[in-house]
Amino acid sequence: MEIVLDNKNGKLWDLSQVISGASWKTVRIGAGATFDFTIVDRGIYQHKDFVINNGDIIRVNVDGVNVFLGYIFDISEGMDEAVKIKAYDQIRYLQANETFVFKNRTADFIIKKVASEFGLKVGTIPATGYVIPKMVQDNKKVLDTVYMGLDLTLINSGRNFVFFDDFGKLSIRNIVDWKLDFVIGDNSLLTDYDYKRSIDEETYNKIKIVQNNKKTGKRDVYIAQDSNNIVKWGTLQLYQVADEKMNAAQINKSLGELAKLHNRERKSLSVEARGDVRVRAGCSVPIFIDRIGLKVYFVVDEVTHSWSGADHKMKLKLVVI
Repeated sequence: MEIVLDNKNGKLWDLSQVISGASWKTVRIGAGATFDFTIVDRGIYQHKDFVINNGDIIRVNVDGVNVFLGYIFDISEGMDEAVKIKAYDQIRYLQANETFVFKNRTADFIIKKVASEFGLKVGTIPATGYVIPKMVQDNKKVLDTVYMGLDLTLINSGRNFVFFDDFGKLSIRNIVDWKLDFVIGDNSLLTDYDYKRSIDEETYNKIKIVQNNKKTGKRDVYIAQDSNNIVKWGTLQLYQVADEKMNAAQINKSLGELAKLHNRERKSLSVEARGDVRVRAGCSVPIFIDRIGLKVYFVVDEVTHSWSGADHKMKLKLVVI
């Protein structure tokens, strides 16, 4: 592992030899990546001019792979010589509140717009396709605005994009195109697991969408339901109010997409394994565990990599999308 500190004053410091432990965490939805590490202050390798401050840049490379580029936000030290440091990637800056109004815009346009407003760098942002008729985010977190655009794209087109910081550049990638070419499972990296099947969260076998009808003064009702699953699970209803500008075809399409997403058991898997930095939130990895009959791709919902000396481990939370 190579960890380089940029003080933004023209000096670069190689911290690789003074690190006593490090962890890198990525999540698929809700936050950017974090990199936590501990250095030994006044250690034998430290130069007398060395300083570390909030806002400094951290670059992390593992086995020739660029893993993390971010900014220091927390520095903690005590009586001993250990200094604990936390850095975040660019997505941390999208935690601010702002108001945005978009009309007939795509999610990729929204991401580029908010990045420009906050002076953030962008990388690969392919066209997301679906044109959002109108979206108003008044005094909302900017990150929530980004996810709203991506959620509306998923609901109305079925295209599921992951938003992440790719070594200092905000990027998105379609989940179906982000599959790793190695297996985690029996005799392959796996050290422990916990498998769960549930209908307790995000499972619905009846989708009900209503829309205000100004002409009749009533609400039009659209329903999609699975009678077989209602018999098995009872009625699990998702209720939504459609935008008044949507037509019947658009609402029925949304019904179909929502049913496809939610009318099923939610399968989740927690895994502990030997580390591989190619694994980060949003990608898919094949899991082979004979004991529970698993031989399927799971999406990485959250992963934490940890290093202690030469030992590299990872803990993954996985879901079926």
